[in-house]
Amino acid sequence: MPEISIQAERLFYFMGVPVTNALLLAVAVSLILISVAFYFRKRFSMVPGGFQNFLEFSLDKLLDLMDSVLGARALSEKYLPLIATVFIFILFSNWFGLLPGVGSIGLENSHFLPLFRSPASDLNFTIALAIISVFGVNILGALALGPKKHLSKFFTIRSPIFSFVGLLEFISEFIKIISFSFRLFGNVFAGEVLLVIVGFLVPYFIPLPFLFLEIFVGFIQAFIFSMLTLVFVAMAVREEAH
Repeated sequence: MPEISIQAERLFYFMGVPVTNALLLAVAVSLILISVAFYFRKRFSMVPGGFQNFLEFSLDKLLDLMDSVLGARALSEKYLPLIATVFIFILFSNWFGLLPGVGSIGLENSHFLPLFRSPASDLNFTIALAIISVFGVNILGALALGPKKHLSKFFTIRSPIFSFVGLLEFISEFIKIISFSFRLFGNVFAGEVLLVIVGFLVPYFIPLPFLFLEIFVGFIQAFIFSMLTLVFVAMAVREEAH
């Protein structure tokens, strides 16, 4: 049975920085998405075709969903780049981790070393995403309300009760990082372990339903991560009720 490692395996060093198989696939996904974006950007027209129609329909539905949280189309369009980028990047990172060859193509040394690994099955990847999301939310909140008013949500001397509640809110920002990262990591890593075990025990046909399940789970996890980011953005840019 293949070895299951909870830690992403290191492949080589680049300018003194260790490059793991999860990081390598994350970089590959990023480059592919950027290339596809530039390719289609030059081919969009005022009269949309089939694929452009699908993209515009999906974008409109996403904006409708964001409207229900933010309450205004102007705000939805303003924060769309962050939410859409988070969703698309996590979604394709999860799906690319299910492609044939990921986890099965690698180097044979003292033990088998996979060349690629699903990025979200590495805790470093999910923690980095969570930090970007939480810090991005607070930066957007500071830009929308002003640094002083935004920080007053956490640090205030109006009364001992408000000071204590603000301190709890500040601690909760760090708890969000833990919650974000472990939720995504746990679901994706558990799915990979399930596919490895089922594929080893019954290599033909039986793993297919589990593979389709992981495709769905990959979508759901990307959706949950991006929607939670959206909710936190809505809370951060909204003035405190009196």
